[in-house]
Amino acid sequence: MPLHVERTGRGPRLTLVHGFTQSARCWGPEADALAEDHQVLRVDAPGHGRSAAVAADLPRTADLLVEAGGAGTYVGYSMGARMCLHAALAHPDLVRGLVLVSGTPGIEDDAERAARHAQDRETAERLRAQGLPRFLDDWLAQPLFASLPPEAAFREERLAGSVEGLARSLELAGTGSQQPLWDRLPELRMPVLVVAGALDAKFAAIAERMVAAIGAHAALAVIPGAGHTVHLEAPDAFLGVLRPWLAAHGL
Repeated sequence: MPLHVERTGRGPRLTLVHGFTQSARCWGPEADALAEDHQVLRVDAPGHGRSAAVAADLPRTADLLVEAGGAGTYVGYSMGARMCLHAALAHPDLVRGLVLVSGTPGIEDDAERAARHAQDRETAERLRAQGLPRFLDDWLAQPLFASLPPEAAFREERLAGSVEGLARSLELAGTGSQQPLWDRLPELRMPVLVVAGALDAKFAAIAERMVAAIGAHAALAVIPGAGHTVHLEAPDAFLGVLRPWLAAHGL
């Protein structure tokens, strides 16, 4: 089953992949702004939005993403960044540019990764038991999202999601299920932009380490005053970084 895609604009292609519990419609003003001079494809990731019935692990998700997006630049946030990273490594001929926002190549320590996998499964069961409204309240109350304004949380869009689809996404494609990709980062040959919020110390440090591992064709942008959801908390600053990078690389 293919992934649901929404297309707007004309020009060089950008495929946007959202974070966990979100959907294609949770990109805020960025999608409309980018569609002024790009063809923007907003994808519903497996288990999310109108792709709720699609169950896929990360390698399969990589294939589904490039089937949906084709050749172009892939922009992923958090869970979406992990998915786009897999796509870039599996299909470097189609991923011409890569933008990773608040993403990670995975957990290197075997015991820590196994513990996270168990946690992801427990979270999936809690989602099934609580239902989506209560789960979302708890999810968005995490310190990770402390700097996200309520009006930028897209709670109503998230509430349209599927409990079972989201639970399966955690089980199949959560961070605990991801084999670490740190050693494969030097394989990336396309231009790469890695973005994090300065208030999100953990992911800002991961971003810095990723850029060092990828090499000279990777750029780092740490946006002041923003946290994990940097693109929704500081959309103008985010676009102020993304647009010049796209132009500089002809993307």
